[in-house]
Amino acid sequence: MDKIVFITGGTKGIGNAIAQCLAQSGYHLILTYASDTKRALEVQAELVKKYGISVRILQADNSDMKSIDKIARFLDDEDIQLEAVVMNAGLTCRDAFEKMQFADWDRVFTANVHFPVFLLQRIINRIHKGGCVVFTGSLMAIEPHSVSLAYGVTKSAVHGLVKNLVKFLVPYEVRVNGVAPGFVDTEWQKNKPAEIRHNIEKKVSLGRFCKPEEVADVYKMLIENKYFNGEIVVVDGGYSYK
Repeated sequence: MDKIVFITGGTKGIGNAIAQCLAQSGYHLILTYASDTKRALEVQAELVKKYGISVRILQADNSDMKSIDKIARFLDDEDIQLEAVVMNAGLTCRDAFEKMQFADWDRVFTANVHFPVFLLQRIINRIHKGGCVVFTGSLMAIEPHSVSLAYGVTKSAVHGLVKNLVKFLVPYEVRVNGVAPGFVDTEWQKNKPAEIRHNIEKKVSLGRFCKPEEVADVYKMLIENKYFNGEIVVVDGGYSYK
C-alpha cells in the first residue's frame, strides 16, 4: 500500500525540506501552497523526477477557512487515505504592538490555529489507524521574542493543541506531535542582515542556524516512530545557552 503524506505549505521553507526528506524515503505526497503556482509546479516536477514518487499539489490558503472544503473534497473525490498529515503552513505579523490591527491578529490566528483544527476535524477519518499528525510549532512559543506577538501566542496555542488533541484522537488511533524549530536556514533567514544572523548564532550553543534537512529528519522520525505521542520536539541547537 502506498504511503501518502499530506503537507500544508509543502513547497517552501521547512515544508519543502520535509517533502524532500519524505520523498527520499519513498513516501508519496500531497502539498498545499498559498499562491505561488509556478514555484509549486517546479517543486512537484523536481520531486517526481528525482525520487520517482507521486506528488500532487493543491492551492489552499490557510488564512481562508473556505480552503478546508477544497481540501476535504479533493481527498474525498480521490478517495485518498493518508499515512500522516503535517500541519506546517503558517503566517506571522511583524507590526509593532502599538500599531497592530485586529484584522491582522485574527488572520494569524486563523492560519496558525483555527485552520489546522477544523481541517483536522474534516479529514481525521482519512488518516490510517496508526498514522499521525505533526504540527509545526516554534521556539518562539518557548523563548519569546519581541518580533511578533501574534506569532508567538499562536505557536503557544499550537503546542497546547498537541497536548490536548492526544485525548481526542485516541478513538481514531492517530498520534499527534509537534516540532518546535529554532532558527532554520530557509530563504527567510538567509535574507536577514549579516549582523542579525551573527547575533542569533552567538546565542546558539552549536554556533549556527539549523539546516532545513536537519529539522526535516525530526518530522520523519515522528511519523515513523509509533511511540511518540503528545510530544513537542525542540530543534534549536541549544539556543540561549549563554
